Amino acid sequence: MKRIGIIGGGFSGTMTAVRLIEKSESPGEIILIDQQHSIHKGIAYNPYSGKHLLNVVTGKMSAYAEQPEHFLDWIMEREEFNDMERTWLSNAFLPRHLYGEYLGEILEKAKQKAIAKGIKLKIIDCYVTDLDVTEHAVILQLDKQSELKVNQCVLTTGNNIPRNPEIHTKTFYNSDKYFQNPWEKTVVKNIKNQFPILIIGNGLTMVDTVLGLLENGYDGTIYSISPNGFNILPHRHNGLKYTKLIEESNEKMSLYEWVKLLNKHIKSVRKLGISAEPVIDSLRPHTQRIWRSLSDREKALFMKRLRHLWGVARHRIPLHIHDKIQQLRIDGKLHILSGKIIDCKESEVAVMVEFYDKKDEKTKSINVSRVINCTGPETDLMQIKNHYLMNCLLKGMLTQDKLKLGINTNTETFQVINADGQPHSRLFTIGSNLKGELWESTAVNELRIQADKLAEQLKFSEN
Repeated sequence: MKRIGIIGGGFSGTMTAVRLIEKSESPGEIILIDQQHSIHKGIAYNPYSGKHLLNVVTGKMSAYAEQPEHFLDWIMEREEFNDMERTWLSNAFLPRHLYGEYLGEILEKAKQKAIAKGIKLKIIDCYVTDLDVTEHAVILQLDKQSELKVNQCVLTTGNNIPRNPEIHTKTFYNSDKYFQNPWEKTVVKNIKNQFPILIIGNGLTMVDTVLGLLENGYDGTIYSISPNGFNILPHRHNGLKYTKLIEESNEKMSLYEWVKLLNKHIKSVRKLGISAEPVIDSLRPHTQRIWRSLSDREKALFMKRLRHLWGVARHRIPLHIHDKIQQLRIDGKLHILSGKIIDCKESEVAVMVEFYDKKDEKTKSINVSRVINCTGPETDLMQIKNHYLMNCLLKGMLTQDKLKLGINTNTETFQVINADGQPHSRLFTIGSNLKGELWESTAVNELRIQADKLAEQLKFSEN
């Protein structure tokens, strides 16, 4: 009997398993490997706060591309929403934990289909510590000192924790006042208001962390520092379509030409009193194609000069959350700094943080009670110590793109490419591991298509 292992139980892993069950025509075995609390939720949909919201409206969050209102229909059946107007609910930003429940229900229904088809679905609560590919199998070493052999294996590992900041005092990484993983609920618990809190990073995770701190009763001062100190933007003009930019584009445009065209259209809509969001959103269905058309030099230039601007423009937050963040700034509770951390030195009662303030062009220091790392997921596998993916990289079983954004993969078959430039017949990956190949590969819109295509390829069949 064919056995398929799936490492990672977030959206990608869950929906790959679900789609495999739905598409398969004969018995087989699927083994889904992750910590039990992460199954069908991952990091994204297992938040420590009910105030953490989806950044995409309900109507666009279906787990099934062919059933675009599947999530909305599920929401409408819930007692707390069934008296609400469907159109309004379709355009609402709902709590992320609800989406985790939604995926859980999909998985439970898939389990029943699996039983009817004679497919074994096993969920293993553990970590993978190492991986090897032989001619006949993929061998997984598990943290509970056991070994698992599968015929084919799918890496749906999701996002890694952020890289530690470059500071002089490296021993600070071991401090209980430093939180490298911003998605754990301990980052917002048991805080004394004697000193401010410093958040490194100024993106969506910073916003979630601020909301978590407030929810847990923290009423002190919060500092957020990032290289550019960009202001995070809200979702506005929701549903407003813009087509002229794509109509004027062509397949052979350079990065420079894309930026020039984008700026032209942003200026055009601003003359009408409309901000740039619809123009940026019009690029969304085309970003993978555009990224793949760029040269290595252009990709490197984008990462150096434009990545942060793109992140601000693309990754927005619900308007009422944006208003709350802005009010905190007005009230002096939240300070957004542009600069770079130089060092963190711990004392008994506080952490002295030394940083360069880009606006004032001088070095400053503040005392804080804790430092929370919200700089974004690490993508360079060589920076993720004691991780099986780093081991696979060192063994030549997989390779990374030149910018170290993800794993080199055949994006038609999702086969991982080894050090000899050859695709594995037994090792596959989808999701954020494809960032180097596709740039945009983390949203439900892309992941549901990838899971569907991969399941079609791996399904259990009579042939």
